Amino acid sequence: MLDHRLSRRSLGRLVGKLAALSLLGTVPARASIPHGGLPQLKAALFPFSSSPFPYHGVRPDDGSEFMDVQGQNGRLGHTSPRGGVYYEDRTYSDHRVLAALPAGFDLWKKAAIVVFFHGNNATLQRDVVDRQRVLDQVANSNLNAALIAPQFAVDALDSSAGRFWVPGAFAQFMGEASTALARLWGSGNARSAFAGLPIILVAYSGGYNPAAYALAVGGANRRIRGVILLDALVAEGDKFAAWIAASHRAAFFFSGYSDAAASGNSDVERRLASHGIGFSTGLPRALQPGDVTFVATAGVDHDDYMTNAWVSDPLTWLLDRVQGYPR
Repeated sequence: MLDHRLSRRSLGRLVGKLAALSLLGTVPARASIPHGGLPQLKAALFPFSSSPFPYHGVRPDDGSEFMDVQGQNGRLGHTSPRGGVYYEDRTYSDHRVLAALPAGFDLWKKAAIVVFFHGNNATLQRDVVDRQRVLDQVANSNLNAALIAPQFAVDALDSSAGRFWVPGAFAQFMGEASTALARLWGSGNARSAFAGLPIILVAYSGGYNPAAYALAVGGANRRIRGVILLDALVAEGDKFAAWIAASHRAAFFFSGYSDAAASGNSDVERRLASHGIGFSTGLPRALQPGDVTFVATAGVDHDDYMTNAWVSDPLTWLLDRVQGYPR
């Protein structure tokens, strides 16, 4: 259990320590489920069998084997277009997922799950928790939401989605996330409640690739009520545009971007316009089904976008505007 008053550095250290704990023991009975919200934040790193990595399948763009290099002593590696060869044992073997329930989270009220996909050169502790402040930003918002954040390629210049390229894999992952969140909540009987919660999918930078495939083939679109891209719409525009066209009446879409992602956002805007789908380009007062928004933030540093975009802590700003799930 993590005290919500801890500094980010202390929070990161504790999350790291929790990674070593066994989280597969028995859980209390339903009678232990609290009413009125959790008194303090709970967070842990869970090993998932449905995590994005390890992955021994093929790349969806060309059908080639993802693990395309065999090094000394049989080490398997993947050739990343920008990062060169990364080996599985160091880069593609971390199957941990950060799960968190903020202080005040109440499963008895309308609630959602924020699923966060980090970018390149990232780890869950150093970047998602400490540098990007994702756990703090969700906890500091007024949204009654849990957080799920999987580890993708570890500290690498690689946006690969891994197992999320496989049809239905994202839905399977969210099923396992329900089990992890139920254990944090304090009752395995709460799994079905978490399994029915709507999803708000958030991606930063290189998280665009797993986000695009989660929307295109993930099998969980009936649960997705919103997509937030933070300087992330750099490619796969056809998949994002197709999802907006099919789902925008039941969900919202928001993309904030710096100069680094301007061309990708323009591409999706053109695709939507060609199909007669309207969108806005100003900061929204609310995020609700039917809203499609693109916001340019020229001059903002891409590396700092998660904490300093049009405002400090833009994810908190956005989650505060999601309608229907107040904490």
